Amino acid sequence: MTQTPIISRRSLRIARPLLLCALAAACGTKAADTAAPPVSLSAADVVAATTADLGPSVVVSGALDPADVVRVRAQVAGTLRDLKVDRGAKVSRGQMLGRIEAQGVTSGAEGARANVASAEANQAVALQRLDGAKKLFAAGAMSVIDLKSAQAGYDAAVAQVAAARTGLASASEAAGRTTLTSPIDGWVSDRVAEAGESVKSDDPVFTVVDPRTLELKGQVGAVDAARVRVGQVVLFTLDALPGQSFKGTVARVDPMASAATRQVGVFARLANGDGKVVAGQFAHGLIRTGATIKTIVVPVNAVRSVEKDAYVLVIDGGVVHRRPVVTGTRDENAGVIAITSGLKAGERVVATAGVEMADGTKVSTAKEK
Repeated sequence: MTQTPIISRRSLRIARPLLLCALAAACGTKAADTAAPPVSLSAADVVAATTADLGPSVVVSGALDPADVVRVRAQVAGTLRDLKVDRGAKVSRGQMLGRIEAQGVTSGAEGARANVASAEANQAVALQRLDGAKKLFAAGAMSVIDLKSAQAGYDAAVAQVAAARTGLASASEAAGRTTLTSPIDGWVSDRVAEAGESVKSDDPVFTVVDPRTLELKGQVGAVDAARVRVGQVVLFTLDALPGQSFKGTVARVDPMASAATRQVGVFARLANGDGKVVAGQFAHGLIRTGATIKTIVVPVNAVRSVEKDAYVLVIDGGVVHRRPVVTGTRDENAGVIAITSGLKAGERVVATAGVEMADGTKVSTAKEK
């Protein structure tokens, strides 16, 4: 008969640790064999947290157009003559740009001047008659009625002179409108007619602009508009000049919101005396509505959230760590967001939207940005 071996409790206490060690060794070997390779990240996927001056702000967008834009229109009907300037020409206030040939208008002015000369001559004769009538009346050789008649003749002559001069002023003003002049100092941005063409009253001929001051006409919500004040600093960025910013100010704020959009118009101006910014470009304006503070910032895409709890993916020693953070002000122009707690300057984070990794994931990165 075969006897079953008897294992003592002491033997079990000695064997159990050995069994566990053997199992652990086997599992470790299996885990090492099946461990996933590090996730490869490009230089564009990783950025270092930096510091920047941020504060409460409001963003406006729109075209940066010249603040002064004047369309020079024909004020009388006629034919264009002697056009002196074309697109791109620099002009001064009052400078002649062209002339409208309008024979009826100029002839009317000449006739009005002739009427004034005739009326003044009649007035001189009437005055001589009145002086003679006064002398005769004083000598008793003229009646009161004749004297009053001479006085009435002179008064009528004076009135005729006044009427003729009024007509001359009106005719001269109309004749003056045949000359097209620049209303401002600036540059001709458009000319829509050529010499010899016929124009009617109010037809456009030139557009004169002054791009030394540019203006962005934007709209913001009523809540944001309550924080915008005239004189606040505006930082402009342009798509055509990436990496550069220009400082301007808020010039005007509409007193009421649009009935159609419920938005409030905001007008921000930028000094452009050096002509560096070409007018008409699309721009973004960041209006500083409060004091700025130096804070840690990362790209907006670097901040993720789970049930409204914000976090970032920090890379430390080739391993990703999910770290909770507290966010602050966003700078839409720069595309960054302030981190008020949870991150230090210089720490590297995954900044590419859509790249998500579990805590503890090993990564390999390109050269640090």
